[in-house]
Amino acid sequence: MSGAQLNDRGLPISYHFKPEWEVTPLETKKMLDEGANVLVVDVRLKPEWDFAHVKGSVLVPLDELEARAGEICSMVEENPTCTVLTLCHHGVRSLKAAAILREQGIANVKSIAGGIELWSLGADRAVPRYERQGAKVWAAGARPG
Repeated sequence: MSGAQLNDRGLPISYHFKPEWEVTPLETKKMLDEGANVLVVDVRLKPEWDFAHVKGSVLVPLDELEARAGEICSMVEENPTCTVLTLCHHGVRSLKAAAILREQGIANVKSIAGGIELWSLGADRAVPRYERQGAKVWAAGARPG
């Protein structure tokens, strides 16, 4: 995605956006900046989170999500108008997470399109980009040591 040209929505021109399942990073940033009732659930691994994350997001790695879905359901029950947005590196794990949470009864949940990679490219360049292999994480473009 690093060389992708972004459209006016902040998505790569060739990106197949799924509005019933996704929200763009730019839309998400605007919601957060305006104080909207949003819970960002980051489903990446802890080393990814430690390297870069969206301020105010909650870390629940995808492999823990089903076991911890009750925590998120409780947060939503306490705040029923809350929109839950899932986030990962490129948008694949977060789509799975959105499906899992919908199966758990949370209707108002979507994935942030393109993950934190697209967030870093279009919504907030202060969030560093990275690459990973398994749980090993390094700065984008750098050689792992």
